[in-house]
Amino acid sequence: MPDYYDTLETRDPAARERDLFARLPDSIARAMTAPGWAAHLKGVDPKSVASRAALAKLPLLRKSDLLSLQKENPPFGGFNVTPPGKARRLHMSPGPIFEPEGHAVDFGGAARAAFAAGFRPGDVVHNSYSYHLTPGAYIMEAGAHALGCAVIPGGIGNTEQQLDAIAHYRPSGYLGTPDFIKILLDTAAKTNKDASSIKRGLVSGAALPASLRQELASRGVAVLQCYAIAETGVVSYESEAQARPEGAPTQDDGARMRAPMGIIVNETIILEIVRPGTGDPVADGEVGEVVVTSFNPDYPMIRLATGDLSAVLAGVSPCGRTNTRIKGWMGRADQTTKVKGMFVHPAQVAEICRRHAGLVRVRLVVTREAEQDTMTLHAETSSADAALAEAVGATLQSVTKVRGAVKLVAPGSLPNDGKVIADERPVG
Repeated sequence: MPDYYDTLETRDPAARERDLFARLPDSIARAMTAPGWAAHLKGVDPKSVASRAALAKLPLLRKSDLLSLQKENPPFGGFNVTPPGKARRLHMSPGPIFEPEGHAVDFGGAARAAFAAGFRPGDVVHNSYSYHLTPGAYIMEAGAHALGCAVIPGGIGNTEQQLDAIAHYRPSGYLGTPDFIKILLDTAAKTNKDASSIKRGLVSGAALPASLRQELASRGVAVLQCYAIAETGVVSYESEAQARPEGAPTQDDGARMRAPMGIIVNETIILEIVRPGTGDPVADGEVGEVVVTSFNPDYPMIRLATGDLSAVLAGVSPCGRTNTRIKGWMGRADQTTKVKGMFVHPAQVAEICRRHAGLVRVRLVVTREAEQDTMTLHAETSSADAALAEAVGATLQSVTKVRGAVKLVAPGSLPNDGKVIADERPVG
């Protein structure tokens, strides 16, 4: 049995980089035939975007902005290359945000993740993602089909009926959320139905704490996870070597990604980690916002800012796959908060840092004293003096329209957690 889905997974990282950025100019040129991308990337010469540095100069498209853009220019904000009537399916995710599905095989890049989770040609797979409007079930189903698996379209709900199908077809694999496979196994035990054929699972869409991974393993189901978004499909995925149940769990917003040893970036994606509120890439290891660029010919995404926080892990996976690894979901990048009735945005905090060359990294801490909102800008600098603090304070008030204090600190003293705004006011 081969260890890898294809040779792309183990190629030299420099060769991967050359290949991705050799393909990127044509992908951008195709994207710019769509009016939304033409407007968003106005003035960009696609041929010039042939390196990571050149890509970093392009504007971000924030996922949080898609809702309003699609309302202004339905159905897809003008970012679709393929007309709606020529798509395979037209989806609607919560928000609502609308996504087209094209005709490409494995359009969401899920086959690679399924292979890493142990799925093989000829397997029968039970898919418990929702088949109602949202694209998740279809992304995973397309990946399973590309791998040569048969799929039971279980969907959500009707647990006992799904168990009847499982007992009859005896699938070896499971696709769905980690909590629902537990529900299936618990209900099977209570109703004396046979779900013992399921030996492996590829999960996403909710938290997979170490305790749940261990429990499922003790019941005979080896579970790995992937991080996927509706606009690009599978962004990254675990391999067997990375699934370490003893890893400490972290908070999860139900969005998908966590792994003690990191998750491997898909071969279909260019991934960047940028400082929240900006499009500027951060150094490896520093927490920032996940930004993805895809090569989908029907619905390309160029520097889509997902709103999720993560960080690049050093080195390659112990499994031998050589693509970049990220730590997993580490919070949300949109930290906008209201101070004294005024919204303060991460982009404003980043602008303050940009205006003062001596600042390395900044963090706005919002607290409450004497029943009043207060804010203090903590700024890393190697040249702390009263004049600099006074100048930064003036910029803080000018940019945010709210007066705040400034505390200059030594470089490296602020937490590496991706927070640009830390709201520490008591709740309630």
